[in-house]
Amino acid sequence: MSSLLLSLTVGTFVGGVAAYLGTLMLSRKMALVAGPLGHLTLPGIALALVYGFDISLGAFPFVILGIVLIWLFELKTKLPMEALTAVIFASGVAIAFLFLPIGQAEAALVGDISTVSLLDSIISVVLMALVFLTIMKIYPTMTLVNVSEDLAKSQGINVKKYNFLYLLLIAIVVALGVKVVGSLLTAALVAIPACSTRNLSRNMIQYVFGAIVFGVVSSFSGILLSEFSGFPAGPLIILVNAVIFLTSTTLKR
Repeated sequence: MSSLLLSLTVGTFVGGVAAYLGTLMLSRKMALVAGPLGHLTLPGIALALVYGFDISLGAFPFVILGIVLIWLFELKTKLPMEALTAVIFASGVAIAFLFLPIGQAEAALVGDISTVSLLDSIISVVLMALVFLTIMKIYPTMTLVNVSEDLAKSQGINVKKYNFLYLLLIAIVVALGVKVVGSLLTAALVAIPACSTRNLSRNMIQYVFGAIVFGVVSSFSGILLSEFSGFPAGPLIILVNAVIFLTSTTLKR
């Protein structure tokens, strides 16, 4: 398979699933959490660049470790999740820049989907499919948790377990998202499609479906533009997302 086809396949799957997860994160005012978690992948990306293995593989253990620490600290301190995320990500970034190869920093910061292999593509697509199905299963429950944790607990829902699973899904999307748009732009990959479709949707179905469509279209278009222009795909994907958002703001009723 051509590298362009592999890039388009991975990019559209990651873009669509990230946007779907973003609709849930936006309702919980957590859309920007993906940004700090993206930065948290930098130590793993640095190791991947130093030793020559896939950056998503390097990103996974660090972002999973960060998620576990955030979850544990939230249970222990009762501080807001976004505040704990800031503490963890700042520590991760500090560690990363101790040994991140400056000459290879671009791949870490803005991604490089053009180098994805067939095996990477298969793993990414399978993981994104599993994440998508899991989000579908927990979406109603997490929506109730977002409205009121006390109400969810009164319904017999294990809020701690669902919060951990929710954070784990974010971690997987972020770890794969750094391959597409880099560690700097993962929050936009999650947040902008959800913001765009919120401007236009009138019900939950339109909101969710619209975000997935915007996520897929922006990723597909950004990768194609990268192929023809020579610019990195990551920033182009986000710029396409930004254009869609501006258009949705203009059309908003």
